[in-house]
Amino acid sequence: MNAFLNVERSATGRRWIGPSAEEDRLAEAMAQATRLPGPLCRILVRRGVAPEAAAGFLAPMLRDLLPDPLSLRDMGPAAARFVAAVKRREPIAVFADYDVDGGSSAALLLTWLRAVGREATLYIPDRIDEGYGPNVPAMRDLARDHRLILCVDCGTLSHEPIAAAQGADVVVLDHHLAAETLPPALAVVNPNRQDESGDLGHLCAASVVFLMLVEANRQLRAEGVQGPDLMAMLDLVALATVADVAPLIGVNRALVRQGLKVMARRERPGLVALADVARMAEAPTPYALGFLLGPRVNAGGRIGRADLGARLLSTADPAGARALAERLDALNTERREIEMRVREAALAQAEARGLDAPLVWAAGEGWHPGVVGIVAARLKETTGRPAVVIGLEGDEGKGSGRSIAGVDLGAAVHRVAAEGLLLKGGGHKMAAGLTVTRAALEPAMARLAELLARQGAGAGEARELRLDGLLMPGAATPEFIEQVEAAGPFGAAAPAPRFAFAAQAVTARRIGENHLRLSFSDGTGPKLEAVAFGAFDGPLGPLLETPGADRFHLAGRLELNSWGGRTRVQLRLEDAARA
Repeated sequence: MNAFLNVERSATGRRWIGPSAEEDRLAEAMAQATRLPGPLCRILVRRGVAPEAAAGFLAPMLRDLLPDPLSLRDMGPAAARFVAAVKRREPIAVFADYDVDGGSSAALLLTWLRAVGREATLYIPDRIDEGYGPNVPAMRDLARDHRLILCVDCGTLSHEPIAAAQGADVVVLDHHLAAETLPPALAVVNPNRQDESGDLGHLCAASVVFLMLVEANRQLRAEGVQGPDLMAMLDLVALATVADVAPLIGVNRALVRQGLKVMARRERPGLVALADVARMAEAPTPYALGFLLGPRVNAGGRIGRADLGARLLSTADPAGARALAERLDALNTERREIEMRVREAALAQAEARGLDAPLVWAAGEGWHPGVVGIVAARLKETTGRPAVVIGLEGDEGKGSGRSIAGVDLGAAVHRVAAEGLLLKGGGHKMAAGLTVTRAALEPAMARLAELLARQGAGAGEARELRLDGLLMPGAATPEFIEQVEAAGPFGAAAPAPRFAFAAQAVTARRIGENHLRLSFSDGTGPKLEAVAFGAFDGPLGPLLETPGADRFHLAGRLELNSWGGRTRVQLRLEDAARA
């Protein structure tokens, strides 16, 4: 296929790929059959949606897509034990991971329990002192005072800690990749168990918890008792799904779509306070969840108190929520400063090692374990390769990795751990964590790179930028964006449509230290505004800051920008090439 607009290598080193002739033909046929707008049909075709399924895709109904909770192994016993503990007023503990998914999962349980007049003990391990997941001392102590321990977004690989919980029943509600042998828990509900079909492997932990609460409500209804309103809790599920980069396919689309509507009602004090400190002026979007709210919830687990995010999400006190949100906002600012220093050092090290390998990795003395995952994500975005970043301290290093579409990083890390080159490691397709000795660092990364290469990481020449079509600036109207948004929500595995604008005259100016704001026109209609965040961290800023008389092909995603009471269209610029 010829490069779109003949862009074989753009400013960011990518080959532009547009719709194929077959996709254009199918989109035209869908438009005729459904009377939907052509650009929307092209997006649906690229999503693999048939004309007869278009209406259902554009209006996903949770009641049609939500799986039967009992389709997951151990769900029946897990929900029954939970309900029994509630009815018998047994002391319950919730052991959660320190990220957004763990915090949201814990908040779901705490909110449900509060609605039935019960409380639970929240325990979230310290990232530095205790590390990820259950540990023996914590589980032993919790078992001493509680009869039921719910491990959420963790626990699937925690054999010894769960065995240490003598005197308490343990229920695991997780989504991380499981080993062949499960821990000695009463129930392990996990769509990524090896004896599961994998059909629900895209669920995050909060969705697994939500399904358990659906089953708990169903068991209560069978006894004539009305359970709490679960639909009102979908804001938490949406936040976790987006922040954990779960693919927005299947039921995840419906969960996020409905959850955004719930969040827009501003009924949860913690999310209201968080949106206010993040200065969110518009209705929530997946972008806001992933880049404004999620990082602030995560900040406590990264560099502050691990339980701050879960406490914020579960509180019913507006004043308390405001205080927690402000503290998390301050921690997030501190986190960004730490991240910047580590990112610069990691990128320099990775560049010296080579950015064309199947795995891009870096390891540094004293790098804060709370930011290595974010820096790995930045390296992945910069290079188009799976990336791992490790902070070394003493004889060990703790690291985090992020992957690209089509490459299962979690499975590869799990295998390297099983082979003994890692002290421990696991995760899911797009993200993983690991602990490695300093002596085994080089061979472990070499073996991981080998396994990722077998999956296709690092293959091929220039990376590709997939475009959904060509637009003129005058066609980018609010009405057009509303049509496009009907195919959302957009996120992991369902990227927002990306459009190209050909041969544009550009006027640009730097904003802040490294951002770029520009306007552009093809000379036949109105100008369109654009913004490129972090443009001077890469080649876009220097290329476009002083364009002179040159014209450029521009590519990016359209969005509505509201400021000063006005709403207008702007392009979030991602790439450019000289025309």
